Amino acid sequence: MLKGRLVSAGCVLILASVPALANAQAYQCRTPQVSSVPQIAPDGARRDTPVTGYTLALSWSPEFCKPREDSRAHRVQCSGENGRFGFVVHGLWPQSPRGSWPQWCAAQSRLTPAQIREHMCMMPSARLIARQWAKHGSCMTRRPETYLGVTRILWDSLRIPDYDRISREEGLTAGRIRQAFADANGSSWQAFHVGVKLNERGWLQEIRLCYSRRFRPTRCDDARFGARDDVAARIWRGL
Repeated sequence: MLKGRLVSAGCVLILASVPALANAQAYQCRTPQVSSVPQIAPDGARRDTPVTGYTLALSWSPEFCKPREDSRAHRVQCSGENGRFGFVVHGLWPQSPRGSWPQWCAAQSRLTPAQIREHMCMMPSARLIARQWAKHGSCMTRRPETYLGVTRILWDSLRIPDYDRISREEGLTAGRIRQAFADANGSSWQAFHVGVKLNERGWLQEIRLCYSRRFRPTRCDDARFGARDDVAARIWRGL
């Protein structure tokens, strides 16, 4: 049984009823072999706080990989040997009141190499998957397959706009990036449900999607909303 105060069986059923759309990852992906689970050391104190919502963070891979094409640690995502990526899942993060979040809870089950490999086209790093389960997923559910399964359902329900085309528009702003996402995903999504994180040079780094405790789109708080609508933005296409 799941931890009822965090992810209820009812919420999982709600997610399971979402129709599967075209996979949000538009580029070819070849899953590598995974023989072991990376060991993850906590980088902070355990914090077991109430969950009031969730954030699905999507990393824009071309920008992430720009300085990492030759990085052995990020070979799957950035070398091109396993395909090319657009958005990938950074993580599904439980949120708590007043901008806090639970983290590094006691894991009840172990992540397996097979579970990692199954989701490598969604999160193309074994270490990233292991870290997200250890830091965030352990505070949501007892089993890593449930955490990854819920993340997969959310991911597969999304439509990603043609950000390659949008990147070529004159006067591109953070508001245009978030509105394009909302427009592509139907009436349940509004621009204020979509956070846009730009790096210090103004390039798109991440989109953060804000959900209620029942996994419905909800207004992002200031911390997750990120760049204001009128802030100039650029999108690296990986060329």
